[in-house]
Amino acid sequence: MVEMKNKEFWKATGIRALRTACQVAIGAIGSATLIDDVNWMIVLSTVALSTILSVLNSIATGLPEVEVMIDEDASEE
Repeated sequence: MVEMKNKEFWKATGIRALRTACQVAIGAIGSATLIDDVNWMIVLSTVALSTILSVLNSIATGLPEVEVMIDEDASEE
């Protein structure tokens, strides 16, 4: 179960979304032949959409690394 009040969950979600945004930007920019050929509005739009989808995916499915931390914290108590 996703612990959305957990600070670690939101930190990990942010890191994952940032990584996704960077990967998508690299792909979108790299598809242009020259830097002048880059359509920056498409790059920004694609990055924004992928970042939103990454956050929604983290909320919907959870993050394995955070679930492990939550389980370890619960077993220590």
